[in-house]
Amino acid sequence: MLAGSNTQIAISARMVTIGIAVIGKAPRPDVAELFATAAPAGGKVVVLGCLDALSDEEIERLVPQDGDDTLYTRLPGNRDAIISKAAVIAHAPTTFARLRAAGATSIVFACTGHFPPMSGDEGVLFPSRVLAALAAGLLPQGRLGILIPLAEQAAKLKQKWARPGLEVVAGALRPSAGEAEIRRAAERLAAHRPALVAMDCMSYGPDAKRIVAPIVGVPTLLGNAATCYVLRSIIE
Repeated sequence: MLAGSNTQIAISARMVTIGIAVIGKAPRPDVAELFATAAPAGGKVVVLGCLDALSDEEIERLVPQDGDDTLYTRLPGNRDAIISKAAVIAHAPTTFARLRAAGATSIVFACTGHFPPMSGDEGVLFPSRVLAALAAGLLPQGRLGILIPLAEQAAKLKQKWARPGLEVVAGALRPSAGEAEIRRAAERLAAHRPALVAMDCMSYGPDAKRIVAPIVGVPTLLGNAATCYVLRSIIE
């Protein structure tokens, strides 16, 4: 069921409600459908956006101050948007509260970026932590390749991934890119010969991974799929 500024998908007896906070705006039926795969029978998914209260014109004014403040998201209608991370942080606590008021028993903050502690984030599942833990387990040392939405995010995201014994190489790929562009980005990353690849944005989908993985020829982590797997293991 789609209604108003949120998205609900009924799954079919146990009352589990998965709350998804997207960094842009709802509705996001693609996100709802993805996380519905983690819900048990009788559960549902509710998607709310940190920027739901803002008009498109107000969102356009959320210009990032620098690479550290830059986030990529997709708005309803499959529109790309580049927004200020500070603005998302400011609106996130209200979004967590709205999800809990909607009955959310588990909450996911649907962004792979690193965020500071935020009011109301207790028990919230952050995909960045899921990806980091998986990568550390699979590749304690070596060369990690990351795909990121925007080139201007490279310095900050390489710093996010940095740890002793790990070399990080980054390649830019907008999640809205077509197959030819995805192939070119994967080939550029493959030239660095990474031992593991992480697709570091929740807007990358399984179709993109199916193109990237054979080209890079190494295990490839998809942020939203990994988060769904962890969420499913928590609530089952």
